[in-house]
Amino acid sequence: MTRADGARAAAEDSLEDYAFRYVPRSFRRWSAGSVGIMALGSIAFLADFSIGASIGLEHGTGNALLGILLASVIIFVVGAPIAYYAARYNIDLDLIARGSGFGYYGSAITTVVFALFTCIFFALEGAIMAQGLQVAVGLPLPVGYLVSTVVVIPIVIYGMRALERLQFWTTPLWLVLALLPLLWIVVSDPEAVRAFVMFTGDSDGEFDFGAVVASAAVCFALMPQLAEQIDYIRAMPPRTRRNGRTWWVSLLFSGPGWVIFSGTKQVIGVFLAVYLVTRIDPSLGRRATEPVIQILGLYESLMPEWLAIALALVLIVIAQVKINVTNAYSGSLAWSNVYTRVTKTYPGRSVFIFFNLAIALALMLMDVFSLIGFVLSLYANVVMSWLVTIAADIVINKYVLRLSPRIPEFRRGMLHDWNPVGLVSVGLASLLSLAAFAGLFGEEVRPYSVLIAICVAVVTTPLMAIATRGRFYLRRRSDGIALPLLDDDGNPSGVRLRCHVTGYTFERPDMLASAENGPGGEVQYVSSLALTLDGSDRFVLPPEPSITARTTRPPPRAWMRRRAQKGRA
Repeated sequence: MTRADGARAAAEDSLEDYAFRYVPRSFRRWSAGSVGIMALGSIAFLADFSIGASIGLEHGTGNALLGILLASVIIFVVGAPIAYYAARYNIDLDLIARGSGFGYYGSAITTVVFALFTCIFFALEGAIMAQGLQVAVGLPLPVGYLVSTVVVIPIVIYGMRALERLQFWTTPLWLVLALLPLLWIVVSDPEAVRAFVMFTGDSDGEFDFGAVVASAAVCFALMPQLAEQIDYIRAMPPRTRRNGRTWWVSLLFSGPGWVIFSGTKQVIGVFLAVYLVTRIDPSLGRRATEPVIQILGLYESLMPEWLAIALALVLIVIAQVKINVTNAYSGSLAWSNVYTRVTKTYPGRSVFIFFNLAIALALMLMDVFSLIGFVLSLYANVVMSWLVTIAADIVINKYVLRLSPRIPEFRRGMLHDWNPVGLVSVGLASLLSLAAFAGLFGEEVRPYSVLIAICVAVVTTPLMAIATRGRFYLRRRSDGIALPLLDDDGNPSGVRLRCHVTGYTFERPDMLASAENGPGGEVQYVSSLALTLDGSDRFVLPPEPSITARTTRPPPRAWMRRRAQKGRA
């Protein structure tokens, strides 16, 4: 297959779902509200219950709730600018990272970090589903692992359109099954609420800042869920005066706002664990952290055993399928993105669905669920280093220092291959936080390892931009196309241009002028997709000297004013 043939194959929307490029208007047919509902449907996962229960039993209700609140606030603040860029410019987290301190190839490192998260999280959620099948129908765990892996394949193959239908129709049923029994217990059993409030766990019940931070550290490991939310909200429609309010509400709740629902579920997990060990069976111990045991114990306290088992199984299967189709979908996008960029070949997104699922199944068979607390605490250090670096680049380097390009750039030829700003920040923050987590700075510092990652990333990202004077962000100021990149509302332009390599038309944000002129010397256009799959560099425009982000373009409002004046003239 030639490179052009590979690019044409990758351009098939039903197969690729825009794994490594901008999502065009022609694909984004949903309303802002529909995208928001679709994105929120993916947070039905039950691992939140287990996380909340584990930190609650260890540190007590008070410290656990403060830890959940601390993590939720920081995750919201870090996630807001990243989610805004995804929704406003219709690109995923990898494309955002390219122009936010990592470079064209540098962002591949962080994309691998995210892809591994989808495998780990799929394994944790798949293990919960397998536990439910074992309790309900006696299915052996290894067989349950296989079933929980295979069941998502038919849905994930068809991409976002199939995911939209699944999330929309199953969310109401999930809410009814999960919340109504819980509300009944809270209303009918005041002693259960009192026991929850007074529960001290393995601690002495006193406030302990170290315990609060240690609780938050486990919650921080869920931060990459933001990237999965972004895989949905990158399909947001253009923001206009007519849909502005709905657009912002959908963005805030389905983007950074996912953590509001996640944090609430963690609190519910604490409540369920306390309810089980204080009101149902004190001998359960750590088994009270297992979502299957929690849900089954809740149902059995309200209804006959046979009905409790049936409803618990329905809830578990719905919840785990809803999140694991997202894990498999996002993981396949991430792996195909990295592989295609590095090898310049596109084997198809479906290949990486099976690759992602194979890793997840192996982790399930290795019983990763039994190490959930340790795995998530360890992973949180790298995760927060990565995402705080991107958020700091957007907020500080783009808007305060103006050393990073305001409009996110992702196209090959416009970016340097590597940018030390993000790479040094992530590397240093990860190294120091992991050293603290390992106890190299003393046991008293160990609980604060994730806070070290956050603080180091916030400080190092702007310092590196200042030290390099923004030289490694852009390789070129101009993409060689006279047409504006944005429309009158500041959204990516929907004007379509023909790529001379693939023969397909692509929207303006996906296009550059080709270094290879036409037969008559005319300017030809080439898509970012064709450049991704081209190993010859024959279509890449040469670099421009002495580029800093300050010289890339005027501020957006000034640019719009000049454009309006030209129109009136």
